[in-house]
Amino acid sequence: MSSFDHRIRELVAHAYAKSPAIKQIFDSAGVTANDIQGVADLVKLPITSKDSLVAIHQANPPFGGFLTIPIDDLPRIYISPGPIYDPQPLNPDAAEYNLAPFRYVGFGRGDRVLNTFMYHLTPAGLLLDEALRACGATVIPSGPGNTELQVMMISALNVTGFVGQPSYLETLIDKALEMGFPKEVISINKALFSAEIYTAKQQARFEGEFGMKTTSAYGTADLGIIGYSRSDKPGFSIVESVYIEIVDPETGQTVPDGEKGEIVVTTFNKAYPLIRFGTGDLGALDPNPTHSAQHLMGLFGRSGEAIKVRGMFLHPNQLLAAKAQFPQIKRMQAVISRPEKNDYVTLRVQLENGAEAGDLADKLKALVQQAVRLRVDEVVFVDEGVIQPGGRTVIDERKWD
Repeated sequence: MSSFDHRIRELVAHAYAKSPAIKQIFDSAGVTANDIQGVADLVKLPITSKDSLVAIHQANPPFGGFLTIPIDDLPRIYISPGPIYDPQPLNPDAAEYNLAPFRYVGFGRGDRVLNTFMYHLTPAGLLLDEALRACGATVIPSGPGNTELQVMMISALNVTGFVGQPSYLETLIDKALEMGFPKEVISINKALFSAEIYTAKQQARFEGEFGMKTTSAYGTADLGIIGYSRSDKPGFSIVESVYIEIVDPETGQTVPDGEKGEIVVTTFNKAYPLIRFGTGDLGALDPNPTHSAQHLMGLFGRSGEAIKVRGMFLHPNQLLAAKAQFPQIKRMQAVISRPEKNDYVTLRVQLENGAEAGDLADKLKALVQQAVRLRVDEVVFVDEGVIQPGGRTVIDERKWD
């Protein structure tokens, strides 16, 4: 019997009784709460994809019927692409579990930590802020950008910790050296990364050259932190506030440990329960976990077309919705590249015969920024044949060292 069985039974009983959306999902599948006695029974339920979640939210705003507590009890509400309004209820049961990656790195009293994630609209900034403070650290809520100022803060405040994207820590280090600061001034010795791939080359630089202890956290806006990396085992130790299944993307059936499939997550958050939420990420469960009850052997791409860019998912449907606003556009395609360690978004646009570009590039940039909160770096107007009919709407050309 799985150690998660009791927790699954308890979660399902509560969610079925309190969440109209969960009850509807169960009823549509012909399943009752009593039918789910443990993890082995989860396959009786359908997987809720991100697209399905968006549709459910739009049909029953603002939270799709998932919220099981009064809205006035919510300390914060965020928004993610879709749009989806993400409630952030208090979840004391998961609080200590979610500190695992911070404890692993060693954040604590005496650390001054740059938090370079955004604090508005999306949950990353404040969630990490709360975790750092729970560990006793002092947080410097710097957010992204203002690179030279952040370098000055590292020096003046003897900053010992960093949370953010690994590419941005590289940018800060390079800027400090460019500004003439000696290497010894870079006092950061602990770092937690998320929102993009953490490469072996980056790890060698941070841990080898600068002596840092680092971890990479895997998570989503809907679920929060799912797992974190450790130096002594490849992949991600899974935090115990979630339960993971690996399923065949075509059938939704679980695959044996060690085999690759889509990562499907059930979160033990009774105020906002998501049961069998399909992340769209591909992974494999380790048959022999060591440091946690479950361990992901790694992330192996996406099962769908959505691609994470600068920490935000860019879905083809979002581009198609933007395209629909402009009848003069025949085809449109996003190409994601990575020159100079930073994601670069190019929109390829093919116009209808005889259509004029005018100020279309600026309008497209503004629309994508508003709808997806993603900056478009360049709009390129292309000829017939460059964008293949039926081809991918989002193309990932990034190379990771």
